[in-house]
Amino acid sequence: MSADEPAAPRADRPTVVVLDHGSGNLRSAQRALTRAGAEVAVTADREAALAADGLVVPGVGAFAACMTGLAGAHAPELVDRRLAGGRAVLGICVGMQVMFETGVEHGHTTPGLGEWPGVVERLHADVLPHMGWNTVTSPEGSVLFRGVEAERFYFVHSYAVRRWVLEPTNPLLRPPLVTRAEHGEPFVAAVENGPLSAVQFHPEKSGDAGLRLLANWLGTLRRDEPKRRRRIA
Repeated sequence: MSADEPAAPRADRPTVVVLDHGSGNLRSAQRALTRAGAEVAVTADREAALAADGLVVPGVGAFAACMTGLAGAHAPELVDRRLAGGRAVLGICVGMQVMFETGVEHGHTTPGLGEWPGVVERLHADVLPHMGWNTVTSPEGSVLFRGVEAERFYFVHSYAVRRWVLEPTNPLLRPPLVTRAEHGEPFVAAVENGPLSAVQFHPEKSGDAGLRLLANWLGTLRRDEPKRRRRIA
């Protein structure tokens, strides 16, 4: 699939809402998801966000500012209700970071959505922001990175989750799949956890590899059996 080639119209295209909370590359995400095969709306409408096959939460800039915008768009309720029903959510860049418990910027701590434990903090690297193309190391069984395991993705960030702290406690539940990258030190580049997925990079700016990743995510939206996320005790 070419980055400039739109997907052919199909009657079975999944519906996706890109949540408009005042932050993020909304139109770029919309265009990329459309090329990847979705019917996409950019909106803050609550009913549309709940009804769509998939919800995308984008974000750029500061963690605290993004959380303020998300609160105004009722994102905490929307994300939690969708995940409780096994309905897909994808976070992008700061939209991934806010899925964790807290963000620490310039000495200030801001609560996140708390879907995963962990802290978003400044990377230890000689050059920040981490801007440009980088490879990732995805785990066996990853759906998002199927077919693009060796590709590069486009990052723009200075903060990330440096340590994944959610350890499996129930052998009957599939643990989250954590993808990592490195810039000065290792950090979490993506997580796949039942209906909740998130990436630190920008798939909408990552050319053919980003489109393939988005298409992989779209392919998870119409499974017969509802997916269940792992609850944090």
